[in-house]
Amino acid sequence: MIVAKYYHNNDIRLEDIPVPKIGPGEILVKVRASGICGTDVMEWYRIQKAPRILGHEIAGEIVESRAEAYHPGQRVFVSHHVPCNNCKYCRAGNHTACDTLHKGNYDPGGYSEYVRVPKINVDYGVYVLPEQVSFLEGTMIEPLACGVRGLRSINIRPHHTVLILGCGISGILNIQLAKLTGARVVATDINDYRLQKAKEFGADEVVHASRDLNLKADRVIICTGAYAAVEQAFRCVDKAGIILLFAIPNQDIAIPIPDFWRNELTVTSSYGAAPADLEEALTLIAHQTINIKDTITQVMPLTEIQAAFKIVAEAKESLKVVLSP
Repeated sequence: MIVAKYYHNNDIRLEDIPVPKIGPGEILVKVRASGICGTDVMEWYRIQKAPRILGHEIAGEIVESRAEAYHPGQRVFVSHHVPCNNCKYCRAGNHTACDTLHKGNYDPGGYSEYVRVPKINVDYGVYVLPEQVSFLEGTMIEPLACGVRGLRSINIRPHHTVLILGCGISGILNIQLAKLTGARVVATDINDYRLQKAKEFGADEVVHASRDLNLKADRVIICTGAYAAVEQAFRCVDKAGIILLFAIPNQDIAIPIPDFWRNELTVTSSYGAAPADLEEALTLIAHQTINIKDTITQVMPLTEIQAAFKIVAEAKESLKVVLSP
């Protein structure tokens, strides 16, 4: 089968490897669609474990099963990371802190024609797609679930003003989720195309990031890796407000300690998604509560992954790029 092996952002090689063989309790999935995550083009982060086959947002069809609960022909989304559900973190509801979740994955990665799904992922991370959810939409379950988890952690209320910094796909998903709470949503970006998309997807106000923003927000969600967004977050957060690092810069952040202390600010982060988040995301997509279809702006074959990575890395006129092996 054909796989795409990542060496660095400008060196992704198509290689031919054997189709994985499955064991007891496992399934083999033919990948029908695989989304490119923004973290996949964070070269400073990904290159540490290169070369490797990336891709963790997949939807596909089961072609072989040695698991009682699933059979060939089923259309599924498969979570790459699953928790153990037994450790102290899982028992406390902090599933994304689980060591098992951080160690597991499917074999060899989503940028391939087939993946072997280990038994633990079969037990805790396979979701059958409803008929009305396409393979393309299925790739968005995990990204949306990350937003679901993040927003739950900052307790947005209807009277809040929410500032979202960055209007790429993460920002667009967070805009839609924040609007479901009844809050007022303001979004910023440096890209006019993405500002227009933010407006189309429900932002009450959009502001070019180069402009001074005379705003005090109850909640600030950072959806870009630009360090300038961190600085803006501290300028714009209101007293007793919360800053959520949904995306991260490639350097440590400086916290203005006097303001942090005197104004009782909270700075928190959100990583990944737990099973409950994935289930909620699938429900939102299936019921069309969230507009997922229009967030997918490019669909390209796996053989064009290098060009697809360039589109994502340049972050110009695109939101979500999905590969179709």
